[in-house]
Amino acid sequence: MSDVAPGGSPTSHYKRVLLKISGESFCRSGESGISMAEITSICEQIRNVVASGVELAIVCGGGNILRGKEFSAVSATINPSTAHYMGMLATVINGLALQDALENQGVSTRLQTAIRMEGVAEPFIRRRCIRHLEKGRVVILAAGTGSPFVTTDTAAALRAREIEANVVLKATRVDGVYAEDPEKNPHAVRYSEISFQDVLQQGLQVMDAQAFHHCMEHNIPIVVFNYKKVGNIGRAIAGERIGTRVVPASQIGNATEG
Repeated sequence: MSDVAPGGSPTSHYKRVLLKISGESFCRSGESGISMAEITSICEQIRNVVASGVELAIVCGGGNILRGKEFSAVSATINPSTAHYMGMLATVINGLALQDALENQGVSTRLQTAIRMEGVAEPFIRRRCIRHLEKGRVVILAAGTGSPFVTTDTAAALRAREIEANVVLKATRVDGVYAEDPEKNPHAVRYSEISFQDVLQQGLQVMDAQAFHHCMEHNIPIVVFNYKKVGNIGRAIAGERIGTRVVPASQIGNATEG
């Protein structure tokens, strides 16, 4: 079991963390738009994490508002590139909501975007982002990479490389990576740990292919876990065995027991 910080939250197993939260995290299950109740729940977990001293950057999706790839597929009027830019702007809306919700709980933040919009956010500048992290601020990274046809998963992997994060946490509504779809097979095996190579060999879906390869080539561990269970963000950062760790084969077994 991990140690506990004075505030009651687990101490950090990682110094610098990139947390990827999907757009669906910003709304109730099966709905769209923004639910402040859902955002507040995430922010409470993040507040406890920051209290442990971890340096935290967050990449947020925008699927609760508009997903560029899906929108371009159903609209003959909107150019696919335009649809992707619209999806990037959706992530900025989520970032603004997350920023205010975090600061309402006393967490110092900065919102940085890959598309320049100084009226609402700072532009993403690597050195400035790292400096904010070193000062204990949560940095919310929105607008993906600023280029169309790139997912926010890939944006998360790229930003993790740029800021030299120790791990990518992929917060989802499921509790890890399974050998089969658990909705189709309730007896599907969930992996507690699996190597990058085994993920590829078994054709498992962890992140999109480009994002996954960035993490694999640069030995950045990925932790896939259910953020809906209160405290799981802190447990994942503390190195406890929740969800699924995707790591180089040489690191299999090197985790703190939860």
